[in-house]
Amino acid sequence: MRSSLKRVVVIGTSCSGKTTLARTLAGMLAVPHIELDAIHWLPNWQSRSLEELRNLVQEAVSDDRWVLDGNYSKLRDIVWARATTLIWLNYPIHVVWGRALYRTVKRVLTQERLYSGNRETFKKSFLNKDSILWWVITTYYRRRREYPGLFKQPQYAHLEIIELCTPKEAERFVIDLMS
Repeated sequence: MRSSLKRVVVIGTSCSGKTTLARTLAGMLAVPHIELDAIHWLPNWQSRSLEELRNLVQEAVSDDRWVLDGNYSKLRDIVWARATTLIWLNYPIHVVWGRALYRTVKRVLTQERLYSGNRETFKKSFLNKDSILWWVITTYYRRRREYPGLFKQPQYAHLEIIELCTPKEAERFVIDLMS
């Protein structure tokens, strides 16, 4: 199994653990880790232009081996076309929501630096229409409906799809790779 993991994309609802799993896999496989959020966000939570974002991602996935995390539909044609394996963290809403709430509170309290020096604030996280918590709620069910249909499209027939439905399944997946 490990040898078939050449270009891996990890998808799932925000806060499902995509980056953590992708970092772990990249380390195990000794390949670059590509985090789409880190490429997308500029200082002050400004988005990179679509053209620049697509160019940077195209360059990042041109290597023969990598592990990438992110859901950006505007990059799917680039990322999924190059990927060999897609891992979908399809966790229950209570798991994702709990992680989102915990992570957001922690980041607000610790003022953890994120992409391009950005930080989550109480106002942006809890009192704003662009809140990550609101994003989780508004995208969760849409992605669960959308992904199975996308997986069946002919342009993605080359992908090995791995669906992990609980954090325990993800842990077992990693353990199995180590053996």
